[in-house]
Amino acid sequence: MIFVKRNANGDVTAVSRGPVAADGVEDWRPATGAEPEVLAFSRAIVDAANPMSPSDLGLVRVLEDLVDLLVDRAVIRFTDLPLPAQSKLLERRGSREAMQRSSLLDDDGVI
Repeated sequence: MIFVKRNANGDVTAVSRGPVAADGVEDWRPATGAEPEVLAFSRAIVDAANPMSPSDLGLVRVLEDLVDLLVDRAVIRFTDLPLPAQSKLLERRGSREAMQRSSLLDDDGVI
């Protein structure tokens, strides 16, 4: 369980594994961690720590497509890749195909 502290508008201003006594324990409330405000707060912390984080996700997709292109053109063989890389690429390929079959998401994972 995590605990959150909110401002007067209800915005999450802090997240902790337990109430922080220095702030006044009564100011902290339990949260699930799946609440949209908690997720947004967490994402903001991660993005602040790594400003390249948003572009990293897009780059992953570019690299997947690049590997597919190199394999299709016989520049490399899929089996030339290390086994962990093969496994991860196959896992992501299966996920992308499943998303396309559901037809709820386009090729970039956008509704």
